[in-house]
Amino acid sequence: MLMDRYWKEIESLYDRVKSTQRENIIKAGELIADAVDKGACVHVHDTGHIIDSELIYRGGGLILYKKFKYNLMVDNPVRKRNRDDLDTSMEGLAAYALKASGARPGDVFIIGSVSGRSFSAVDLAYEAKKWGMKIIVVTSMSYATTVDSPHSSGLKLYEMADVVIDNCAPAAEAMMEVEGLEPRMCAASGLSAAFILWSVTTVVVEELMKKGKVPGVLKSANFPGGNEYNKSYVEPRYEREGL
Repeated sequence: MLMDRYWKEIESLYDRVKSTQRENIIKAGELIADAVDKGACVHVHDTGHIIDSELIYRGGGLILYKKFKYNLMVDNPVRKRNRDDLDTSMEGLAAYALKASGARPGDVFIIGSVSGRSFSAVDLAYEAKKWGMKIIVVTSMSYATTVDSPHSSGLKLYEMADVVIDNCAPAAEAMMEVEGLEPRMCAASGLSAAFILWSVTTVVVEELMKKGKVPGVLKSANFPGGNEYNKSYVEPRYEREGL
């Protein structure tokens, strides 16, 4: 069955992550733990492939992971016209977003982009680096090394990172060739990124506890007593201590 082929592909994907990315996963967890120990916050920015949905406010997850999203809303319903002759680049918008946010130098950004060239992610990493923030990138190196950057710096995410974790997804994402289908199917990056970042989380927890600090782990809000525990203990403690 096609499903059995898919299961074998997923097993192989996880095996590649385990055999090639262990050291980088440990480095990322240690970096986060050291930063949080010093009072830093952790921001998560993803281009839409699971990371922010998987990590943010999940039962069994850490309260200290916080989403970082930004955009510029403009209400201007004029008729559609060609604007190809104008400079409409949004480069530098991330600089405004950082100024408007709660970020500080020394904070950690976890940034996910499979291609490593997504404009908003590259612009954010570029500006965050100027601020003296630490950057952990989750990307597909087989993808990122075959594409160009749209940013004026010419940089891709992995070239600005303090720690790069390869999600081991193939270039263009899809894992399986199927007779009768022109495109390959079944994207790899979401599942491997989730596996990677839960692995990073285990390192964060272990390292913080070595330092005598117990990180706030959320309970499922739909489980009896879970929401009360989160609201009465985990959230207030995070606001006081950053854990």
